[in-house]
Amino acid sequence: MSVISTASKPKLSLVQIINMSMGFLGIQMAFGLQNGNASRILANFGADVHQLSWFWLVAPLTGLIVQPIIGHLGDHTWTVLGRRKPYFLIGAVFCALGLVFLPNAASVTTFIGANVLLLAVLFLTLMDASVNVSMEPFRALVGDMLPKEQGTLGFSVQTILIGIGAVIGSTLPSLLTKMGVSNVAPEGYVPQNVIYSFYAGALILLITILYTIFTTREYDPDTFKKFAGQDRAAATPPRWRDIFRDMTTIPPAMWQLGKVQFFSWFALFTMWVFTTSAVATHHFGLSPDDTHSAAFNRAGDFVGNLFGLYNLFAIPFAFLLIPLAKKIGKKQTHAVALLAGGIGLLLLYFIKNTGYLWISMVGIGFAWASILAMPYAMLIETIPQHKMGVYMGIFNFFIVIPQIVNGIIGGPVVSHLMGKQAIYYLMIGGVLMVLGAISVLRTRISDPQNTAI
Repeated sequence: MSVISTASKPKLSLVQIINMSMGFLGIQMAFGLQNGNASRILANFGADVHQLSWFWLVAPLTGLIVQPIIGHLGDHTWTVLGRRKPYFLIGAVFCALGLVFLPNAASVTTFIGANVLLLAVLFLTLMDASVNVSMEPFRALVGDMLPKEQGTLGFSVQTILIGIGAVIGSTLPSLLTKMGVSNVAPEGYVPQNVIYSFYAGALILLITILYTIFTTREYDPDTFKKFAGQDRAAATPPRWRDIFRDMTTIPPAMWQLGKVQFFSWFALFTMWVFTTSAVATHHFGLSPDDTHSAAFNRAGDFVGNLFGLYNLFAIPFAFLLIPLAKKIGKKQTHAVALLAGGIGLLLLYFIKNTGYLWISMVGIGFAWASILAMPYAMLIETIPQHKMGVYMGIFNFFIVIPQIVNGIIGGPVVSHLMGKQAIYYLMIGGVLMVLGAISVLRTRISDPQNTAI
């Protein structure tokens, strides 16, 4: 393969960066709905607390399989619609179907006679796989379109839009309850406030994805080839064995960041799966086996609001990431954020008054903003342009593997070692987040462009 001189990518305006990232708002609204309500929905359908982490394995397992494949295909896709955009659209359509059917699984069983819990997991699988199809190309698109000095800005804009979408998704069920929509349903069914929220999520997802598709023009193959510096970057057909070869040539920086990602995402998965149970038992005083009462559903609405808060706090922190990284460096910025997130998780145990739990969400919001931006901003410095998609997909391994490990052991640990008191497992998550902060400081990733964020 001959190498040709590379041209510098032109800087994009803030409006252009927002346009190319707008679809992430809809994607994260779908994630916000899932993160705040999946455990609650599965519990409504009869899942016990020790089963929840097993059902949540669906998300990381689909990500483990889907993202590298979509990244690899995207690296070799050149259509009239674009390079990454076809995958945005396909994923959005199927994710919208998952959003519509997941909370209605009990109603669907009346027509096909399937086990409601199994059917719900199948719809959750459809939703997760489709979200991964849409999400991975958005990460790669930043690497495709932006010069490296705008990398932190690009991922920070994505983080802001992610925060807005997640706030809407996380708080919508509670908002609908205040508007008079019922948050209680007969045993074995999902409340109307959750169902209508999922309908809204499906609609907004489709609208925002279409907005990005119509307002963003990707580089054509010849132009991209100039930026990639490879004469075959835009021409070679996809070969499946290349994915496995690329796995063996992972840049050292990715391995180092992978350790940080393991601690971070193990903690996040713990929070998403077990906060509803932890708050219901530790703060609302409910029995661990109470998963259908009005009080449990109020706890579910409250957790949705908490998740909305940490996403809300992530928005201003995303603005702070750019000047902070410029001043102290990307590694140090990420370490401070992860430390704040670890403290926030630990405080969930010590703050007994629910009126003050927003304090925990401040630290978690800071960590979430950084997790969505800093690792990728550090990573794109080392990834070859023509393999941006597949390496972003492979980097997702370091996100999904800790979730898979957690999903296997989390439920049994909480059920058999912690007496179904999930709050103690959240504290373990807090400790791991702090270890992530220590790990990022120990990485040897150079930060040559602190002044060119």
